Amino acid sequence: MRGFARWLFRLTGWKTEGAVHQPPRFVLIAAPHTSNWDAVILIVAAYSFGVRISWYVKHTAFFWPLGPIVRYFGGVPIDRRTRQNAVQQGVEMFAQREHFILAVPPEGTRGRGDGWKTGFYHIACGAQVPIVLGFIDYARKVAGLGPTLVPTGNIESDFRVLADFYNTITPRFPQHRGEVRPSPTREPPPSPAS
Repeated sequence: MRGFARWLFRLTGWKTEGAVHQPPRFVLIAAPHTSNWDAVILIVAAYSFGVRISWYVKHTAFFWPLGPIVRYFGGVPIDRRTRQNAVQQGVEMFAQREHFILAVPPEGTRGRGDGWKTGFYHIACGAQVPIVLGFIDYARKVAGLGPTLVPTGNIESDFRVLADFYNTITPRFPQHRGEVRPSPTREPPPSPAS
């Protein structure tokens, strides 16, 4: 599959940049997210890098025959009716796995939002794993893995680092890009482990 993904990128004029953080256990920011094509490019890029990523999908998508296909490509069912569930579930998945990459689009929607959802940040803090700045730059036709951020717990300061990086990346639809700052409606941090 890796060879096919690389061939597909070459065929369409896309390329990859960066290297996989080692060990492969991190939260991967999937940004910017302004188009349905972002998910396709993300999955092809992951195969090009030779890694398996997991990503949240609404639990309602796991019906026959779509469910097995979504799972094959890394989909993890999530019931978004409670915010805490997504963060806590992410922390628990990291606790159960030696190698795990959870890709999260913090914009949460393809439309312009009021800042980034902070669940990815709380998952990384709760699981004590780094955050890798994944990106899809349509201006350069590059999908890549940027710097690694070890969250400090100071969310405002860490988001300034994220903004400095992502403000140089061009989304498919720039008019839909949200500001890289914590959303006013933030997810709560995970419950302490018992």
